[in-house]
Formats: sequence, C-alpha cells, structure tokens
Amino acid sequence: METVAELVLSRRGDDRPGLMHGDLVLSHHRAAAAAAARAALLADLLPAGREPHVGLLLANVPEYPLWLGAAALAGATVVGVNPTRRGPELARDIAHTECALLVTERAHLPLLAGLDLGLPPERVLVVDDPAYEALVAPYEGCEPPARGVGPGTRLLLYFTSGSTGAPKAVIVSQGRLANAGRSIAAQFGLGPADVHYICMPLFHGNAVMANWAPALACGAAVALRRGFSASGFLPDIRAYGATYFTYVGRAVQYLLATPERPDDREHTLRHGFGTEAGAVDAERFAARFGVRLTEGYGSSEGGAAIQRSPGTPPGAVGRAAPGADLAVVDPSTGRERARAVLDGGTGRLLNGDEAIGELVNRGRSRFEGYWKNDSAVAERTRRGWFWTGDLFFRDPEGYFHFAGRTDDRLRVDGENLAAALIENILARYDAAAAVAVYAVPDPVSGDQVMAALAPHDGSVFDPAAFAAFLAAQPDLGTKMAPRFVRIVPRMPVTATNKIHRAALRREGFACADPVWWSPPRSGPCGAAYRALGEADRAELLDHYRAQGREALLDG
Repeated sequence: METVAELVLSRRGDDRPGLMHGDLVLSHHRAAAAAAARAALLADLLPAGREPHVGLLLANVPEYPLWLGAAALAGATVVGVNPTRRGPELARDIAHTECALLVTERAHLPLLAGLDLGLPPERVLVVDDPAYEALVAPYEGCEPPARGVGPGTRLLLYFTSGSTGAPKAVIVSQGRLANAGRSIAAQFGLGPADVHYICMPLFHGNAVMANWAPALACGAAVALRRGFSASGFLPDIRAYGATYFTYVGRAVQYLLATPERPDDREHTLRHGFGTEAGAVDAERFAARFGVRLTEGYGSSEGGAAIQRSPGTPPGAVGRAAPGADLAVVDPSTGRERARAVLDGGTGRLLNGDEAIGELVNRGRSRFEGYWKNDSAVAERTRRGWFWTGDLFFRDPEGYFHFAGRTDDRLRVDGENLAAALIENILARYDAAAAVAVYAVPDPVSGDQVMAALAPHDGSVFDPAAFAAFLAAQPDLGTKMAPRFVRIVPRMPVTATNKIHRAALRREGFACADPVWWSPPRSGPCGAAYRALGEADRAELLDHYRAQGREALLDG
C-alpha cells in the first residue's frame, strides 16, 4: 500500500503548475521541495517525548497543503483546527489532540488571545509574519528527515461536526488517505491535465480526502480559494481552468441562488462530487451549468461507503462499495429492516416505519478510531459492526436511499418520518433558495414538523402559494406538511456548509425570525398558514405546560 509521503516525493521533477492561489503559482516540484523544507523544520521544532501533532489553524492558503505534505514526509500528524470554534471549545480541541506545534495566520490570532494552549511562543508559527519566512529559509533545499513512514503511520486528526456533543477527532493513516486519493481519481478518470478547485475548508475531511488527495495521486494541479464564495465560484473556475470540485452541505444551493447569466455554461468544469446537494438541486445545477453532480456517501470515519453506478435510479445514492456488507437495521434490535415499498406513480415511500433504519457495515471497515475516545469507538463499533449514525432505506433492487441523520427522525401521530425525505419535496418550491426540516415537540406526544425556508433575495414569503404548492405534491404524505414555517434571511450552517439543525431545533418556534403556522383547528396541516403571533405563542406554551411537556421546548 502506498503512503502519502511517497506521493509527495513522486511529484519532484515535475515543473508543471501544481499549486495555485491568486497570483501565486508553484510547480509540483517547488511544492514538494517546500513540503520537504517544512518537514526538516518540523523535525527540529518538535519536542522529544511529545506526540508529533501539528495543529493547522488556517484558511485555504498555500501553507495548508504544504504542511500536509510536510507532515507526511516527517511521519507527523496534522490536526485540522476549526476556526469557527471559540474560547474554551477551541482550546479544548488543541489540547485534546496534544498539538506540539500550531501553525496559524494573523487573521486567526485574536481567536487565541487569552487561551492556555500549553505551547511556548516559539511553537506558534504565523505564516504571514516575516519571522516565519526567516525561520523556513535555512531549510530550503533540505531533504526530508529520514523517519520510518508506512501505510499505518497516522497522518490526520480531523474533527466530526460535534452537533450532538464535543467533536471527536477521527484518525486517518497515510495508507488510507493515499488509497482514497487513488480510488477517487480512478472513479472520475482524473489525471495530470486536470485542475482541482478547493473551496471547501481544508480542516474538514471532504476537501483533503476527496479533493487534495486525488490531485496528489494523479498529478493534477490544485487551485485554492481561501473560503467558499458563491459569487466567486465561476470566475475562479474560469481563471484557473478548473475541471473538478467537491462540495458539502448547502454549497450547491448557494451557487444556484446567484443570478443566472447567459454565459453560465462557459467554463472548463467537468465534475462535481459531494454530498447533500439533493436530487432537485443536482438537476438544476446540471441544467444551468452543464455539469452533472455525482452524489456519493462515505462516513467521515471511513466505516461505510456507497458508490453510484450507471443505472442508479433518481433519488438513490447507489449500492454498497465492493467488499462492504451494508444493511439497514433497527437500531434497538439490529434486525434488518424490510425493503422499501414505493408508489409506482410518485415514488413515495409507503412503508417508512418498516423500511427506514440505521445504515451499518457488518463487514470490514476502514474506521481507524477516534483519538483518545474509547467510549465513542465502542459505541460506533458495537456488535462488531460499524454504525454510521445515518438513516437509510433500501429499495427492492438493492439501492440505498439516504433519509437523514438518526437525530433527524420525526415521529408524527405515531408515524416515523425522515427529515431528508420531506426536504427533498420542499426543495421543489421555486420561491425558496434553501430549506431545512426538523422536529419540534408536539404538545401532547411525539413531534411536529417544522421547516426553515430562506427565500430568494428580495422575495417575500407567500403563505397561500406555499400551501398550494404543498397540496400539489403527490408524494407529500398527510403527516409530512410542516406545522411551522420559519422564514430565515439565510440558512444557518456549520463551518462546512451543512445546515445547523441543532441550532434550529434548539430555538424551535420561539425564535426572532417570522414564523408562520398551520393551526390544528384550521384543517389539515399545511392547508392554510398564518403568522404566529405572541398570543398564539402564549396559548401554545399553555398547552405544553398543561401536558407537562414545556421542558421539551428548552432545546
């Protein structure tokens, strides 16, 4: 099995453009040499007796991939530090992963002010400070340190989202990352002539594993954007001649929300690969920009993967990757769920209670554990299986369909519903730039459906038009219509552009944004909406209080 260190060294002698950022262009050879220089510096800076962990608190700047290469050559580990974390949470991430060195930039220094990182000043490097250039200069031209590096050498610690607790640091070895790079490059036929555009944050696994690693494996160039910008996307694609990009979360929705132009198809882009775009937005993207998006599924931990193949039906993710024994099971018993029964005319799932369950891998997985979190590892691998924490159902032909996270399940009037399935329907509403569906407690038992809706710029929510839209959807079940609709100026998202559902659930209908609701006495849910006023809120709270469920509204 290859190592990332071998892939970095294989780029030496290649004078084609390898790393681009704005006006900066480094050849593959110069990028490999710069990584070797930083690896030599790293060997001198790391204190004896400490884990060789290097925290990177950086935006998508050239130093980020250079330090990824340096860590690989030095047998060290990169910790992707999330710059949206603050105060004690940020300090906790750095301390928990035992960073012996922190590489950052001036823009992020205020985040560190007053925090006890357990690091002396000389082991906090600021890449846009003149002192950093002076520190690196003596190592230019150095060979990387001669350290034993193998496929099992730990290379990455990157954090899960932490939406349900403290983020967990996922372990990724050099062999696993190199293999991921080779696999994705082969899947899309990527090669030395391609240019990979990285606009997703490099502190997250998507950008490193699905974009940087494939470029390194196939000899493609990398073009960096400091942070995702919907308005800057197409200008960057054209400026760099980019052919491939990755996305997560709401990025595709943001791109579709930009004003349409006659030249939207005038670009070099050929492939888009990611998760959570949704079938409706993927179709809109292809129609507008002429690029088919490939939706994939792979757990952050590497425990399960689903591959899309020719013939995959609309709405499905695909079938299990070779060698995986994937199943959809009841989380409480481990018994496999029934195959889905789909309405032949609308494609609506008719037996959600029996078909939706948690996706598990009962075979060999690539999960390499969490850093110093044995209880989380045990929970993830109970029964000897890998539990993804994601809801799926499987159709009669064996294709897997994503149905959301396990904490995105709703139980309405005794029926189990999946937020992702309702979102896929609401995504057809042309007046919305983005939608999110989540549960709020019912005053008596179970849940009610709530949706957050972000209208297009300058548009106003029309409750009658929305109710008419719902009534026209043949696959919207009688219990799927939102009881509450929150109108947000912009969808709240995490640092990786995933919808921040935990924040939406926590606020419920007691939020500062306008909320429209369909009162139970007004007919079937969704038949009519009116503004939720203070008197309505007070009446609702009395109802919760009378049933002893008021505490459930506190998040």
